[in-house]
Amino acid sequence: QVQLVESGGGLVHPGGSLRLSCATSGIIFRFYTMGWYRQAPGSQRELVAQITSDSDTNYIDSVKGRFTISRDNAKNTMYLQMNSLNPEDTAVYYCNARYYADYHWGQGTQVTVSS
Repeated sequence: QVQLVESGGGLVHPGGSLRLSCATSGIIFRFYTMGWYRQAPGSQRELVAQITSDSDTNYIDSVKGRFTISRDNAKNTMYLQMNSLNPEDTAVYYCNARYYADYHWGQGTQVTVSS
């Protein structure tokens, strides 16, 4: 059974930092492209950052220089370090694992940036 479990969300003040984790099981993690998506109320889910099996990364423009995606294949875990958070980053953040047509999602973790 495949499981993706996000953790690390919470309430943070503008300018603050959070580190999200996505712990996986049931997949051969090192083969998968991993991604962080987010969905704000009333908005579509969007890809925030992605890391391939070769650890190539890409980010949406609004988080470049503030967010860093990484992976630890020994721990089957992906991370998202989020710095300089602003209220526009408020959303539910979802972990995604993709290998060709095989997709898996986590349950999401809430990130709220507010003073």
